[in-house]
Amino acid sequence: MKAKRILAIVLAVMLVLSLAACGAKTDNSGDDSGKTASGGSVYWLNFKPELDETLQSLATKYTEAKGVDVKVVTAASGTYSQTLTSEMDKSAPPTLFVIGNQQGVKDWKDYALDLKDTAIAKELNTDAYNLYDEDGKLVSIGYCYECYGIVTNKDLIEAAGHTMDEIKDFAGLKAVAEDIHARAEELGFDAFAAPDMDDANSWRFTGHVANLEYFYEEKEAGGWTECPAELTGKYIDNYKNLYDLATQNATVAPADLATGGHDPANEFKTGKAAFFFTGSWDYADLSAAQPNVTMIPYYCGVDGEEKAGLNCGTENCWAVNSKVSEADQQATIDFMVWLVSDPDASAAMVEQLGIMPYTNAVASTNGFLNDAAKYTEDGCYVMDWATNYQPNVDEYRAALVSALNQYNADQTDDNWAAVKTAFVDGWATQYAATNA
Repeated sequence: MKAKRILAIVLAVMLVLSLAACGAKTDNSGDDSGKTASGGSVYWLNFKPELDETLQSLATKYTEAKGVDVKVVTAASGTYSQTLTSEMDKSAPPTLFVIGNQQGVKDWKDYALDLKDTAIAKELNTDAYNLYDEDGKLVSIGYCYECYGIVTNKDLIEAAGHTMDEIKDFAGLKAVAEDIHARAEELGFDAFAAPDMDDANSWRFTGHVANLEYFYEEKEAGGWTECPAELTGKYIDNYKNLYDLATQNATVAPADLATGGHDPANEFKTGKAAFFFTGSWDYADLSAAQPNVTMIPYYCGVDGEEKAGLNCGTENCWAVNSKVSEADQQATIDFMVWLVSDPDASAAMVEQLGIMPYTNAVASTNGFLNDAAKYTEDGCYVMDWATNYQPNVDEYRAALVSALNQYNADQTDDNWAAVKTAFVDGWATQYAATNA
């Protein structure tokens, strides 16, 4: 009898151990969450379709290396909002998703974990791309960004007898540009590529260059969290400074800009102009033709602009779901840290994204994005994309194009007053139309 009792105890212990071992395994029957009894899992609802292949590969590698299940679902282009709404209603919602603008903050802030002081936030090398709610909660953090400014051919600057050290503010840019333009026939190239105002190029001035006016208003106001109903127009003269410099010292006379068709990108690539307004997306194309290129800020005569950086922004911002378990939140943050700090993982991400604003991510191969990072490292302020707040954007820009073309045809004070009206009063008009 004693032997039977001992045998029964041994069998009971073995059964308990067996059940415990089974409980440690992933149970996928009727549950596709991929969670294990020992920890959390990751579900990233991806915003960028072009990143899907890379993310699927990285998810597999992370699971193999760490034993943590990572699922990546990529929303079809233009459907992210709808997909996010649908997925958030499921029993196993995304643990990692995108909140890319202030409207997204309003819509999803209650689903976002405060990322302040988290391990992933500590990996950041700048706060410039982070989004906060009205209470100061860090709702989402940028994981990549783009930049735009004035692309400059350093070889042509030197061929004209100048150096980049001369261009540290608007006065320096103006002196170099006007000298090159005055000697364009002798030099064989001009200062600015044609600032065309056709549909293919007007965005450079009604969207991008216009950003300098919005940015400095926003900066003075302590930051915008929503579209302001009105502009003060305080920095419209600074916009005029740069716009006049570009149109009056270009390969094409101002009166000939309305119809466009001058191909400013090709003028820059073929060495016919030293300056060109564009962004990081053009780096590969421009640098292949002109290897010694750099990007400089929108110098416009604002006080302290020697500490200006490039116009940088993104709608690619990570948020961690506050409604999932703490284990899932921790697993997600651990995965994020790995993406931005592991040499191989961050290299794969940077190859697709251009640059990541994290201290331990590998360096970008995009020279313009590296220029942006260098300005930031040197303590320069980032000019964020305040232009994203433009109300009723198509109508607003169309009215501005019309006024600028009128001014280009005859650059008088009266015609500039019409530009200011389209710029400032037009904002209020379109805001009212949008928010009626």
